[in-house]
Amino acid sequence: MDGTYGSKRPDRQLAVVIGAGGMGAAVARRLSHGHRVLVADIDAKRAESLAGQLTEEGGDVESVACDVTRPDSVDALAGVVRERGGFRVLAHVAGLSPVAEDFGLILRVNLTGPALVARALLPLAGPGAAAVLVSSLAGHGFTPAPGVEALLREPHDPRMAERVAAETPEENRSGALAYQISKCGLLSLVRREARAWGERGARIVSLSPGLIATPMGAVEFEHSPTKRGLLTRTPLARQGTMLEIADAVEFLASERASFISGTDLLVDGGLAATLAEA
Repeated sequence: MDGTYGSKRPDRQLAVVIGAGGMGAAVARRLSHGHRVLVADIDAKRAESLAGQLTEEGGDVESVACDVTRPDSVDALAGVVRERGGFRVLAHVAGLSPVAEDFGLILRVNLTGPALVARALLPLAGPGAAAVLVSSLAGHGFTPAPGVEALLREPHDPRMAERVAAETPEENRSGALAYQISKCGLLSLVRREARAWGERGARIVSLSPGLIATPMGAVEFEHSPTKRGLLTRTPLARQGTMLEIADAVEFLASERASFISGTDLLVDGGLAATLAEA
């Protein structure tokens, strides 16, 4: 963006938002209230469109194309962040839902992608910086097979998804299982990386939404009786909203959460508690 609309705010620290879809847009909009924002998405036009909208609303927002599954693309993103002096907030929102039905792709986008981004941007995190990686309720209460669990400890490995598939019987390689595995792996990644981020005076956390009203979520409801059943078991008796996820990201990225790292925040209306008691 050239800054024709809105105003540049060099006095503000940078927030990097990965994902320009529904939830990513909500998070980028919220963070733009107090930060310069760089929106990254595999779809360059979608990222540019979102940046344009937020700039017209008065934000200092730019866009960049990035395929988080490709190390060279992630390195290019890191170069852009470096040129802007590093970052204060990383919000990794992009991900694929189970309806994608591509076992390997879901693993690469939902786990390898965040792992590559977090690793590439860590050297650019200043004191007080925070990375918030969006996981899912689906990663809770799930234990991968031992062979798979070992592979999840190396999410940066370009062959991780292929190796997980090899450890999984072909008849079990569903989009739903890949989603659970990827989100479980993301929770583990955050725990393992807390020390490295802490050495820079920075934090890394995950955020696990439950049933959230998003365009992607609406598609899932059409194809998943299980998801409709989960809604009936949610104690708050409704879906969450993208604004509520933006609230949680904003909190986790703020000084109010300055002693929270290496852990997960469930934003699920109490569903995990209900499932644990079943």
